[in-house]
Amino acid sequence: MSTKTGPQRYPGASRANWYQDDFGGDPMEVNVVVLHTTEGPTLPGYDGGAVAPNLTAVPDLAAKKLKWYQHFDIETSSRALVNLKGGVETNTLNVCQIELVGTCDPKTHAKWQASGQAHIYWPDAPDWALQGVARFLAWMHEEHGVPLSGPSAWPAYPSSYGSGGQRMTGAQWTAFKGVCGHMHVPENVHGDPGAIDFARIVKYAKDDLDVGDDTPEKPTPSKPKIPAFPGRKYFVAGASNKYVLQLGKQLVKRGFGDHYRVGPSKAWSEADQLNVRDFQKSRKELRGDADGHPGPLTWRLLFS
Repeated sequence: MSTKTGPQRYPGASRANWYQDDFGGDPMEVNVVVLHTTEGPTLPGYDGGAVAPNLTAVPDLAAKKLKWYQHFDIETSSRALVNLKGGVETNTLNVCQIELVGTCDPKTHAKWQASGQAHIYWPDAPDWALQGVARFLAWMHEEHGVPLSGPSAWPAYPSSYGSGGQRMTGAQWTAFKGVCGHMHVPENVHGDPGAIDFARIVKYAKDDLDVGDDTPEKPTPSKPKIPAFPGRKYFVAGASNKYVLQLGKQLVKRGFGDHYRVGPSKAWSEADQLNVRDFQKSRKELRGDADGHPGPLTWRLLFS
């Protein structure tokens, strides 16, 4: 039996629709993420959890962000894939599954548009939605080692339904590590998430982690060297480390230390978060995500 490793709850995800107590699932060491689309405009009921994924991302169109609901631990098998008897394992093969509320079907998209139903058409999703998915994948890469790579073919729905050349064989699926769609999983016929912009999602995820290609950048003597972003895990409640102090000193240097009473320290505090938020609000690149938690872009702009 596999042993769970790493954090099992995605930070900020609601457990209001938690199904693991009723459908226990199997423990796994996850190395795959499967993307689905719900083909509906709201959070599904999933037959009381009987066909639920690990998480669902619900677009908040007004706030331009994804609201996450977690239904199972990251490394507990969920139930959104078909798993035929006698074939390969699907739900239980080291897979974390997420459902993206919205549609990949152009006919559904047209129908909802005509009726005035607000929604996301994932093949043409706005950047903020793709970035929300990317942040989750970046977290899965950082905390669980899921590769930020996947199949090259993401055909548009409905050609992705059934076997349009993109679906893996049993052997390919068993050997696969990374991110794929429902359309790629054997023993399944659904074609979601269609022609989602996977390349852009991966780019955003790598940007979030401040990783890209392996070619080192040549130093530019005329510009100050920006320290590497250490990772989001160093800036959470209870954290105490040198990076928090480094961040705080730079905030003060840039004129964003108003919330400190005695100055920055190694312990992450509400004052740090408020000062970071003030800095984020001062930059147009960050205003849409001014939550007070530094990511790679906030870090880069602060130290540049």
